[in-house]
Amino acid sequence: MTTAITVPRIVRRYFELAPSEDTEAYFALFAQDALVEDEGEEYAGIEAIRTWRAEVPRVQYAITGVEPAGEGLVVTCTITGDFPGSPFAGLRFHFERFDDDHVKVLRIRP
Repeated sequence: MTTAITVPRIVRRYFELAPSEDTEAYFALFAQDALVEDEGEEYAGIEAIRTWRAEVPRVQYAITGVEPAGEGLVVTCTITGDFPGSPFAGLRFHFERFDDDHVKVLRIRP
């Protein structure tokens, strides 16, 4: 028997807004003291997250899996964009801490 996982609204909004040109709505998803880890580097606080995001190419996300992980959620995606190796399958977004309004800890790993 397969159990459907309800994806929280904040996580759904992340994938809706990440490829969008509406960067302020995207940044509003994060708590002021949020932590993002990407490619082994950590970005703590909204200003560091803004700096990180300015260097990340815009990509499209195709969600291929969602699974619970401790108190959080792991969303697996295939990303497609203007970067070497595109498309890249199996990128995992570990939403470790979040509430209804903000992402607090996000770790992005292959």
